[in-house]
This record gives sequence, structure tokens and C-alpha cells, in this order.
Amino acid sequence: MMLLALMQAAAAGAGLAKFGAAIGAGIAAIGAGLGIGRIGGNAMEAIARQPEAVGDIRTNMILTAAFVEGVSLFAVVVCALCVFL
Repeated sequence: MMLLALMQAAAAGAGLAKFGAAIGAGIAAIGAGLGIGRIGGNAMEAIARQPEAVGDIRTNMILTAAFVEGVSLFAVVVCALCVFL
């Protein structure tokens, strides 16, 4: 019953919902870019402070950047599904 009410509300404002989904996809992409940039910058600072830990820092940086990119990709896909469905 609740799903039917949500679907009817979405159909009534479909144009505004598509606009919101497009804005959401853009914000997700920008946020991921900023996040990965900060991860890289902070990793370079950490490597400058402790050059002997470069391997561990690089591994953690790449892993964290992959998680951020995965979440961002998921957000963009959800927004794209909202636009096209």
C-alpha cells in the first residue's frame, strides 16, 4: 500500500524527480573527486613525514580511494536509474 502511494507521488512530479536525480549524480561525482583528492594529499604528507612507511600508506590510500569510488559509482548508478526508469 505504501509502495503504491510512493509510486503515484513519483509519477506526479516525474520532471522534478529527474532533475533531482541528475543533480544528485553530479554531487556524488564531485564529492568523490574531492574525497579522493584529499586522500591523495594526506597520503603524500604522511609519506613525507615517514618515508619508511611508504608501502603501508600507499596500500591504505589505494584501498580507501577504491572504497570512495565504489560508493560514488553506486550513487551515480542509482541516480541514473531514477532518471531513466
